[in-house]
Amino acid sequence: MLNFLEAIGDRIEIIDKVDSWEDAVRIGGKLLEKDGIVKPDYIDKMIEVCKELGPYVAIAPRVAIPHARPEDGALSFGVSLLVIKEGINFGSHNDPIYLLISFATPDKESHLKFLQELAEILQDSDKLAEQFINFKGKEEIKDYINKFFSQINT
Repeated sequence: MLNFLEAIGDRIEIIDKVDSWEDAVRIGGKLLEKDGIVKPDYIDKMIEVCKELGPYVAIAPRVAIPHARPEDGALSFGVSLLVIKEGINFGSHNDPIYLLISFATPDKESHLKFLQELAEILQDSDKLAEQFINFKGKEEIKDYINKFFSQINT
């Protein structure tokens, strides 16, 4: 199992609202870019992929996982979390989206492994998103992630 807290680092943002899903994806991507996880083009690719394939990134109720292919500018593995308290629509049956888990992986194997592990974590995405909406700051989120993974790994 991945160490999500390590993968996320300090790439957590809590905002009240955002104008569009594109802006939300851009914010999540900028958190990755700031730490050298992705090249700037990766963010444009994440948006492009969403437009080409539709709202497939809204994979579970209230949760979206914007990402692009490793070859689109991923430099290393990393995750960012964006909590949008008022939610945003991606045009999906899983709307509104409150939690964006943006990620980048440097190769296809780690890409698939991350998606498999994320699927396990998101089994109760409604409850998870509800938790995140109510957090007041990054430290609360980090504490929750630590407790969550401690329970899974025992």
